[in-house]
Amino acid sequence: MKISIITVCFNSQQTIKATIKSVLNQSYKQVEYIIIDGASTDNTIKIINEFSNSIDVFVSEGDAGIYDAINKGITKSSGDVVGLLHADDVFDNKSVVGNVMRLFDENIDMIYGDINYVDRKDINRVIRRWKSDSYTKGKFKWGWMPPHTGFFIKKSCYTKYGLYNLSLGSSADYELMLRMFEVYNLKSKYIPLNITKMRVGGISNSSFKNRWEANRNDKKSWKINGLKPFWFTFLIKPIIKIKQFF
Repeated sequence: MKISIITVCFNSQQTIKATIKSVLNQSYKQVEYIIIDGASTDNTIKIINEFSNSIDVFVSEGDAGIYDAINKGITKSSGDVVGLLHADDVFDNKSVVGNVMRLFDENIDMIYGDINYVDRKDINRVIRRWKSDSYTKGKFKWGWMPPHTGFFIKKSCYTKYGLYNLSLGSSADYELMLRMFEVYNLKSKYIPLNITKMRVGGISNSSFKNRWEANRNDKKSWKINGLKPFWFTFLIKPIIKIKQFF
């Protein structure tokens, strides 16, 4: 099976080279690499062009944000499976993609694992560990969700059930996974392996205002999918993350 890895970036000159090398160094070779750049004005494009012979699809143009860029990448992808690796992140090791792909078969639609949040300057210094676990129906009501940057899904699922909803801001990843797991009950598998090293500073957690907006859009995600959460679902969601720091 072929996997499409999508990297979205904008003015990422400090980190994009490490991200690209992380993909190209994977031992699994049936990889289509797609980079969607948001018309960077620094040296990002110059750095990407250094690897032009190893990048299958490269687009640099204005967009409506990270999820619009991801949707572009998905639309252009030709792999059986789609995975994401953002410009601030690297795969944990060279065997990650191979470990994921060997578990995909006709009965599995989605695979996800764990991620480490790391220091922006020292990716070997772990600040927070997001250790997930196996999914059971209704688990999102208890504040559960898998880490987005450790999530892989068959391209056919995007084709059949839709892409990221751009009206939901930074909650677009939450809504997509809520939809795939809870609404369509796609078959998933958890692997207890670290997938990515993710530099701290994600958009939804960068300020109280952004976190408040994300919470509002989380609630909207349930409503537009015709789902009803518990009254405490959105209170417990950030609370259960506390254990990731220990």
